[in-house]
Amino acid sequence: MLNRMSCRGCTRRTRERGFSLIELLIVIAIILVILTIALPQMNKSKMHAQEMGAIAELGTINKAEIQYQSQFGQYATSLAQLGPPTAAGAAEGPQSAGLIPANLANGSSSGYNFSLTQTPTGYAISAVPKVFNSTGRRTFYSDQTGIVRENWGADAATAQSPEIK
Repeated sequence: MLNRMSCRGCTRRTRERGFSLIELLIVIAIILVILTIALPQMNKSKMHAQEMGAIAELGTINKAEIQYQSQFGQYATSLAQLGPPTAAGAAEGPQSAGLIPANLANGSSSGYNFSLTQTPTGYAISAVPKVFNSTGRRTFYSDQTGIVRENWGADAATAQSPEIK
């Protein structure tokens, strides 16, 4: 009899496998709380990485401008002049020197839009987030001095903005 009763208890327990609805809801609630805490931090980290990428791209453009000036005796007046030739089989030259990648020559990289303008003393580069507070919180500026400057906010950084150290 004893064996029989304990056996009935075993079969009853095997039929009661799985989680109750309450247990599943508690697990889902815990996961949602963790996501609520983690997602903003992940977005901040991504934005910071894009800002660091934009700063690196400014350095790339500055180096390309120095090389362009060395080869052609003047600074490039547009990003396209620093970029690769657009036509297949076209040779590199003053209109497309092949010094920066095509996406940067088109003015966009790392969640930022880049623009290059000619100035009386050389050139100026600005980098502005594509979507402020999503792809970046800062704007950047650099020129022929090679110094990168920043502005915390949506206003474009200028030659008078604080230097990044």
